[in-house]
Amino acid sequence: MRDLQDILYKSGMTEVHGSLDKKVRSVSFDSRRIDTGYLFVAVKGFVSDGHYYIDNAIDLGASVIVCEDLPQILSDKITYVVVKDASFALGLMSSNFYDNPSSEIKLIGITGTNGKTTTTTLLHDLVTDLGYAAGLISTVVNK
Repeated sequence: MRDLQDILYKSGMTEVHGSLDKKVRSVSFDSRRIDTGYLFVAVKGFVSDGHYYIDNAIDLGASVIVCEDLPQILSDKITYVVVKDASFALGLMSSNFYDNPSSEIKLIGITGTNGKTTTTTLLHDLVTDLGYAAGLISTVVNK
């Protein structure tokens, strides 16, 4: 369980209705996977808008709703957090919930039109030959 205030750090919240003094068991943007004490993020997608599932998330036990647009009817038992970009906030809140795991590893991204797979393969081989643990994700292989 994590403190809500810690999860919301740098999430871009613009408005809060309810208490920030809560413990959160997990973070989810899928209302079907909500359970008691969860934080639900209503993300506007290409096919569906998570805002349509806020009531379902509350019925399943969500205690915190993060959204871009507030529902018309607010419950006194729920904390509503309004953010500018729910998708962006979801990434930050998930990282905060899990103690910012990417801060513990070094990442290298390679972009361009040609040569990405060759470059990443050569770099992976060089780094592992030097004795470092390394992973590789490319269009050809994942190690």
